[in-house]
Amino acid sequence: MTALLLKDLPQYTDILRLRNGASLTVRFVQPRDAEALQNYFRGLTARSRYNRLLGAASELPLSVLGKFVRVGEGEGFSAVATMTLDGVETIVGEIRYALDMTSGHMEFGISIADRWQGFGIGTALLSNLECRAAAFGATEIYGDTLRANDAMIKLARKSGYAFTPTPGDWKLVRFAKRIAIAKEEIPCASWRIAAQQAALHAA
Repeated sequence: MTALLLKDLPQYTDILRLRNGASLTVRFVQPRDAEALQNYFRGLTARSRYNRLLGAASELPLSVLGKFVRVGEGEGFSAVATMTLDGVETIVGEIRYALDMTSGHMEFGISIADRWQGFGIGTALLSNLECRAAAFGATEIYGDTLRANDAMIKLARKSGYAFTPTPGDWKLVRFAKRIAIAKEEIPCASWRIAAQQAALHAA
């Protein structure tokens, strides 16, 4: 697994370009983001929150919010997609993932703010996740979603995921994708460098 320098999280920030030319920043969540992240979840429609949290909730439970803002705790990582709107950094999407070191599989969940869906943010985040997965040494990434979550299913299908039933829960469907990117060929510069640094550290 790539050794992250948790005291220097900004070095793992990526600047992505959306298809409309807008700039999207993807960075790790930090404790200072707790209020903004909670406001982001509160701002989602009830349906989007239900789809993301797989149940009814008006906000993130405080225990869950705490896990979101503590990077690396329990091998879990959270990142936010932000844009500068009217001079203010604004969260427009988020993704949380965790790597099982035994299987090499990385599980993730993702959401995009309702008003920003359809701008390519979900596709950009999934592409960025593949870079992270390759740097971490994952061999597969997967997620589970409600069978009625048409937007997530469409996004996963467009991004090349294969679908299978979720073990033990008929209400969900699993989408998975193999990761076969050599670390020296990772397209995201920050994650290619992170993988190279980890390799040097391990040598």
